[in-house]
Amino acid sequence: MRLSSPTLGAILTRRIAFFAVLAMVLQLAVIFSDYYWNVGELSRLFVEQETERLASGIAVEDGTIRYRLPDSVEGRYGQAQTGYVARIREADGGFVFQSCDAACESRFLPPDVNPPDFWLRSLEPGKPLTLVGGRAFMVGERRFVVDVATMGDPQDVVSDVLWNEVIEHMIVPMSILLVLVLGATLLSVRQALKPVRTAAEAAERIDPMDSRSHLQFQEMPREVAHLAEAVNRAFERVGELMKSQKILTSGIAHEVRTPLAAIKLELGHIDHPRARKAEADLDDLVRFVSQITALARLDTFDHGMFEEVDLVELSSSVVEQLAPWVYENNHSLEFSAQVDAAIVQGVPALLKDAVRNLIDNAVRHTPAHTGIVVRVSNDLIRVEDRHPAGLRQGADVAARADGMGIGLDIVARIAAIHRGSLRCSAGRQGHVFDLEIGT
Repeated sequence: MRLSSPTLGAILTRRIAFFAVLAMVLQLAVIFSDYYWNVGELSRLFVEQETERLASGIAVEDGTIRYRLPDSVEGRYGQAQTGYVARIREADGGFVFQSCDAACESRFLPPDVNPPDFWLRSLEPGKPLTLVGGRAFMVGERRFVVDVATMGDPQDVVSDVLWNEVIEHMIVPMSILLVLVLGATLLSVRQALKPVRTAAEAAERIDPMDSRSHLQFQEMPREVAHLAEAVNRAFERVGELMKSQKILTSGIAHEVRTPLAAIKLELGHIDHPRARKAEADLDDLVRFVSQITALARLDTFDHGMFEEVDLVELSSSVVEQLAPWVYENNHSLEFSAQVDAAIVQGVPALLKDAVRNLIDNAVRHTPAHTGIVVRVSNDLIRVEDRHPAGLRQGADVAARADGMGIGLDIVARIAAIHRGSLRCSAGRQGHVFDLEIGT
């Protein structure tokens, strides 16, 4: 999987934003077309917006009326012959502002007439707009009537009318809706994918050699739960195959050991030096088969068998068990604990096999009278061999694994099972093998 791939939330955000913008563009086209060709609606909006701009300059303070022409309309109503005229008066007929001569005065409602809250009359049909209309406003407790008229709309105010309508009735509501939809969608996706993220983290830690390791899918969406179930079934199948391999390996080992034991028994009845040599070779073969079997079984090992193990106690027991055999082979064995206790998670039987193989390897591949030292510290078991006279005999560490011995491979595999490693090094006195156990 590429880490640069976009997240599901990012993909949904882009798609929702794209279709929301597309919907806004289509709605803009529909609204523009509807308003542009509806002259009556455009005329009404023109009167509403122009009268509202003009009325914003009215101020009543302590019964005194003050008026200042707003900057937004000063260019249209602040001078003559612009194609726009306006008149503002109180309900009782007193004038507050007017930019109108006698000719246009006749087009407005007479001052002595109590006007309605809104009125409109089209002087010429179609566009550009030619109309007259008015609207009543309450400023404080006083009522004012604002009348406007345009002759052909020379400044194309109708475009501002359309744009204001788009902003107020489409862009603002749609933007709020888009933000809410995006937020709700992302929150929903995040909540829905939370168990999936948890399962992904669990999948990274899943161990095919641990029968207890599987994905939890109870809280997942149904579509993702099917995938988790399929993964669990796949790992169950792997576990079954590993068990079958373990049974097959055990069967092969049993079938091979039986004839080897019979051959060795027959050789014991032959009193000849060559028979003794054959017995020694047969012992090496039996040991080789045992190691092959042990190595194969490690690949089918279940990590669910891990428990707390004290490396100090475990190594001490192995040294005590192997000491007589080491001395019989003209070597010495020493145990040294750097700590009182070294507790790790592992399998005692496997760790004992690892220490036993390291000691066995040191005995078989070093000259007589070599001193073997087993040291234990936190998460580490070190096996050293000190050759006689303090000088290492032989220059290659690989020579320690000559013949049919695969003991070091078994130790390395056991270390890997315990999330550790086996390190080999050589010094003046001999070889050093560090078995590190992971935590």
